Amino acid sequence: MKISPWLSLEFWDFPMTSLDFTPQHFYTAPMMNVPIDTGKQGFQGLTVAAFESRMAKEMEDLILRHGGKPLVAPSMREIPLVENQAIFDFFERLQANQLAMVIFLTGVGTRSLFQVLESRFSKSDILSTLKKVTIAARGSKSVKALQDYGLPPSIVAPEPNTWREVIQILDTQKPILGLRIAVQEYGVSNPDFLDALKERGAIEVLPIPVYRWALPEDTAPLVRLIESILEGKVQVALFTSANQVQNVLDVAKGLGKEKHLFEAFSKIVVCSIGSIASEALQSRGLGIDLIPEHPKMGFLVKEAAEKSVGLLEEKKKISPLSPVKKTDLQESLFLKACRREPTSRTPLWIMRQAGRYLPEYREIRSKVSFLELCKTPELACQATVSAQEVLGVDAAILFADILLISEPLGFHLEFAQSGGPIIHDPFRSAEDLKRLKHSVITKGLGYVLEAVRLIRSRLNPAIPLIGFAGAPFTLASYLIEGGGSKEYSHLKNVLAGDPSTWNGLMGRLVNATQDYLNAQIEAGAQAVQLFDSWVGILTPEEFQKFALPFLKTLIAGIKPGIPVIYFGTQTEPFYPYLKNCGAHVIGVDWRVDLDKAREQLGDLAVQGNLDPNVLLTDPPRVREKTLEVLKKAKGRPGYIFNLGHGILPQTPMENVRVMIDTVKNWKA
Repeated sequence: MKISPWLSLEFWDFPMTSLDFTPQHFYTAPMMNVPIDTGKQGFQGLTVAAFESRMAKEMEDLILRHGGKPLVAPSMREIPLVENQAIFDFFERLQANQLAMVIFLTGVGTRSLFQVLESRFSKSDILSTLKKVTIAARGSKSVKALQDYGLPPSIVAPEPNTWREVIQILDTQKPILGLRIAVQEYGVSNPDFLDALKERGAIEVLPIPVYRWALPEDTAPLVRLIESILEGKVQVALFTSANQVQNVLDVAKGLGKEKHLFEAFSKIVVCSIGSIASEALQSRGLGIDLIPEHPKMGFLVKEAAEKSVGLLEEKKKISPLSPVKKTDLQESLFLKACRREPTSRTPLWIMRQAGRYLPEYREIRSKVSFLELCKTPELACQATVSAQEVLGVDAAILFADILLISEPLGFHLEFAQSGGPIIHDPFRSAEDLKRLKHSVITKGLGYVLEAVRLIRSRLNPAIPLIGFAGAPFTLASYLIEGGGSKEYSHLKNVLAGDPSTWNGLMGRLVNATQDYLNAQIEAGAQAVQLFDSWVGILTPEEFQKFALPFLKTLIAGIKPGIPVIYFGTQTEPFYPYLKNCGAHVIGVDWRVDLDKAREQLGDLAVQGNLDPNVLLTDPPRVREKTLEVLKKAKGRPGYIFNLGHGILPQTPMENVRVMIDTVKNWKA
């Protein structure tokens, strides 16, 4: 076991016993003069864990004021780098014109960096030197710190101000190919951000550490708090920084309790103050139940108090997962093919697997509308599982729709009688950015996540479940056009307009889709697929500008170790770029020669690509064309048989069975 160097011997010798906790075990604060009836206010007496250090008293007072029982233990201590030689070295390189850009990530860190510099250089020297380079800022606090110092940034990342928005704004406003870049850091370094800069061609990325964070000198209170969570004594947990997340999980790992802590967190309400803490939770595989409207501690506690009782009730309603043998799943033909490992035969599944061609699906659909089916977990589960069982294919795919995510974003979605989607209040201009909701996407799509849990509990334990979402470009296109389109006139108007409008919309969609897919994974999906059915309308140059950067950012934020499949139509011109987009599997449509696709995509697995119209012919023709596709695949590792698009509603079941039998019986 790898042990953090921050942990003292006293920490490891601490006896792990069950304790009867009261708030003073963690932080002793004077009781307020106002009497509090914890049974009737906000939290209604729920026990609330927090991990504050400097703000411990304020956090405890807020929890008490809102009717909760606080358990507050410090999770970190701040270690200032008073003699920070790295800052001086950075500035000397600036003076020598060896750096072209500086990215400021935090307000406190920006001010601290200037304070350190002024211990050796004059303010006028600092200003004149920094004005020679491009200055980028991550959020409002770093912008304010720079402006106060007389250095307004030329590049500002849009909300919600994560590192991904920094990457997006650089991709569109200031490409960094061939540049040397410095990054002001505060706390723990972000290797994902640094790697993303390097991937975009920066010839050097120089991190400038300003502060670093360690565990508190006395870790016993934090250990006791973790034990209290493990023992089920806590109903709500509040996180206000990424460093808290890292330290809490690192301590649990050092105790050999990390897995148990993950299980405990899944049963309580986990609240995150904002995008950075949320990103840290999601990157470690933890689900988030609540993010406040404003990223402030007071708003966090207030909204948690208002909603935690209801959120706990929702969690209790969700059926627990049935035991799934991980080894069986990981050894499935489908997942082995995603990993480009040899398989005993070619795995297959069918896009639009639960559809109108299936009698079982038509029976369900005859009773409810399409949207009702999507929003009823029991029915969505039935449609998903029955399709896999009837067909005997090697993976199930969640029954849902890519536009369901539009509703929690603030759009009015309807499906017409013909089945086509309609967005009644489409996105058309920068003004529409203001009405995009920043609510917790996963809460608005709780019915989808409950369906995933139900499916996983009823699906064959050895069969993987594929979750999915729309890729950002296609999702944005639907929201702008208001439905299907042949001319794409509204979309083209937005693309030709102010780049900040497109970037703002895409940034919001990327973050929402990341949350959504990671929640599907947490709920029980073993792989995810991104559908990009509109992207083929772009030229290669437009694809690199309007779609690729956001696709890369989205995929980079999906939980590591989970296969990501990317499927778009008419994407062959984009293969040179798609092979580096981060996806593990590329879906190939029927217009592309499979051999050529594999050659261009290099080391990636591929999926496809029988023309769905072949299934409208007759069994001999189906068998012939299926064999043609299989022969081109040549039985090489990293191939999944599928259609080159979704199966058509009028497809005869006899032809589907011929196709499946042909694939299962074929040997390379």
